[in-house]
Amino acid sequence: MSVMLWQPSAERVAQTNVTAFIADVNRRWNAGVADYATLYQWSIDHPQRFWSALWDFAGVIGERGSEVVRDVYEMPGARWFPGTRLNFAENLLRRRGPEDAIVFWGEDKVQRRLSHDQLFDQVSRLAQALKAEGVRAGDRVAGFLPNMPEAVIGMLATASIGAVWSSASPDFGVQGVLDRFGQIEPAVLLSADGYFYGGKTHDSLARLEGIMAGMPSVRRLVVVSYTTERPDLSGLPKAVQYDDFVGAQPGGAIDFARVPFEHPLYIMYSSGTTGVPKCIVHGTGGSLLQHLKEHKLHCDIKPGDRVFYFTTCGWMMWNWLAGALASEATLLLYDGSPGLRDSRILFDYADAENMTLFGTSAKWLDAVAKQGLEPAKTHNLASVRTMTSTGSVLAPEGFDYVYDKIKKDIQLSSISGGTDIMGCFVLGNPTGPVYRGEIQCRGLGMKVEVFDDAARPLVGEKGELVCSMAFPSMPVGFWNDPDGEKYRNAYFTRFPGVWTHGDWCELTPTGGIIIYGRSDATLNPGGVRIGTAEIYRQVEQLDEVVESLVIGQDWDNDVRVVLFVRLRDDLKLDQSLIDRIKRKIRENTTPRHVPARIVQVADIPRTKSGKMVELAVRDVVHGRPVKNKEALANPEALDLYRDLPELKG
Repeated sequence: MSVMLWQPSAERVAQTNVTAFIADVNRRWNAGVADYATLYQWSIDHPQRFWSALWDFAGVIGERGSEVVRDVYEMPGARWFPGTRLNFAENLLRRRGPEDAIVFWGEDKVQRRLSHDQLFDQVSRLAQALKAEGVRAGDRVAGFLPNMPEAVIGMLATASIGAVWSSASPDFGVQGVLDRFGQIEPAVLLSADGYFYGGKTHDSLARLEGIMAGMPSVRRLVVVSYTTERPDLSGLPKAVQYDDFVGAQPGGAIDFARVPFEHPLYIMYSSGTTGVPKCIVHGTGGSLLQHLKEHKLHCDIKPGDRVFYFTTCGWMMWNWLAGALASEATLLLYDGSPGLRDSRILFDYADAENMTLFGTSAKWLDAVAKQGLEPAKTHNLASVRTMTSTGSVLAPEGFDYVYDKIKKDIQLSSISGGTDIMGCFVLGNPTGPVYRGEIQCRGLGMKVEVFDDAARPLVGEKGELVCSMAFPSMPVGFWNDPDGEKYRNAYFTRFPGVWTHGDWCELTPTGGIIIYGRSDATLNPGGVRIGTAEIYRQVEQLDEVVESLVIGQDWDNDVRVVLFVRLRDDLKLDQSLIDRIKRKIRENTTPRHVPARIVQVADIPRTKSGKMVELAVRDVVHGRPVKNKEALANPEALDLYRDLPELKG
């Protein structure tokens, strides 16, 4: 039975953007919409009207074509807003004035703020510098940056030209960066000299040497001074200080290049499960509309709200956060460890800067709960109206913690979607109740269903999360995938013509969603998607390791990475080798890739065609039956993974 934890007051409901939007669609189309449930049904019954109404309600800036969508049930193949021309940065920079556009905390070491006028001026100057460097529409600009103002400025300047932005977190190693940026061949690379984490300073310059050596496409490396006043760049080819790069530019008006709706805006990256990460290309208009819909209607963001998400530039939630500028909100950026001040720093930030939306991960909420933090007693949090949680499944106990120990009158929105769609399939409803352990609703305009193996829709039973109608923020394609085969194989092979997302979930009788985890082999510790191939490429460079296999083990309301290694004959896994394996992974990927457990095994199960079977091993570890053993060349190897003592604690 669903347990209601929160219900918005009638006064609060009346003041929401959703209520205003409902009034708008009823006035224009006599739609008969009475509440969120009927609005959702109307949005999927009349997608042309819904997305047209959203465009107008959100005040999208651009030259809109006469059509909304062609072939809405063609996936892939639907065409959104053909004939439209717009610019992403122009929409995000719509607000001017002396009020805060960006507030930045770099742990407890750096604090900065930029007004809307200052942000516009800095974007103008960087855009002019990029043009002077020869950057044109369609060129790629990459950011290897902390979550700092220059990352947002870099993205906006790039988008203003019609160029394509791609970013990665500065804790990636050289190979992790090359696996991503190396594929898209950026013309300009923006990087900081380093970053702060856990009170320590981490240098980026040494890694930049290797990155530049492996990326000959880069014509200019622009380095932001962050951890040092003026870093020594003499050992870096093509490098220039950020201040020097933009110094000669006067600022002023921005010549926004208006581009077609599907013109590339962002390149994001898949987890890299079966090789180097896939490069997912997102379009300008789809990204903008998805962010406006989610921010205004699902999160009730209004002009002047102060929006925070704990994220790095390597996660799509950074792109999501930056998009809140289009709703005329202030961005609250934080870079560094959330564990500072005994894990109170984010709550301190919320009070100090009057945060209205507090975005974080389920794992962080679980961690502060276990620490015994009770922010309701130590902090005011009067300004916080909404808390969002994503990255991994928020357990029912996590809901309890938020309402018992953080704030009782708050909309807790567990949200889920991902890099693939630049947004969410399921998320919050500011006009409806929150039930314990449930995501509130399906996203407007997204025909989200739960399918069984025969593509029959389910309610109250577990199945695959799918979307059976096209939506604007579907990728425009994958990079270096001219015939679209990789794109089709990624989402449309399980159920032809239907987007299959890879989540195992349940649609509840209340209209909510419960997600039980990923239904594929992608690792997801702490909500960060990790591909197995990224780990294999590092581990198997060690002479002692013949081959390896990695899975995610469900553990403590999250997923932990478990690495199995087959070593050379007569070798035994000892602590020294474990330390070397972990160090190798950490130095060349990110700290999140480092396995929680490393276990020696005598054999790795494979199919008859020689492919490792990660899903079968994962099932054995979790005590589940393994399907299709007849496809294995050595099914007896699976028995090696049963009841391993190393995985009991």
